[in-house]
Amino acid sequence: MLRTLWLKLLEIYQKFFTVIGFGSCRYYPTCSEYAKWQFQKNNLILAFWHSLLRILKCNQLFDGGIDYPIVKKNLNCKRVYPYNKNKNSFIVEFWLVPKSKNRYYLIKTFKRTKSC
Repeated sequence: MLRTLWLKLLEIYQKFFTVIGFGSCRYYPTCSEYAKWQFQKNNLILAFWHSLLRILKCNQLFDGGIDYPIVKKNLNCKRVYPYNKNKNSFIVEFWLVPKSKNRYYLIKTFKRTKSC
């Protein structure tokens, strides 16, 4: 319930208030997108903590650059992945790229669009 509330607030912020900043975030993904991914895949306390640290680093004192969220996952257990029956395939929302033991960079999968 609380996670859903924070994700909705982030969605509203991204839709209405980022227009004011004109893309002024020094990092990729942006701080709001970073926080959104953290709240989707981490517990609430860690998501708040990592998001706060990221926002505090988003200023002229830090270089910026690419900074993907890091999540802690135990991949030794059996997982059930969402299955798309219409396309007869699995749905992959994020890629986990290994960083260290049980810690992974969280990288978003982009949807492909048909071009002309």
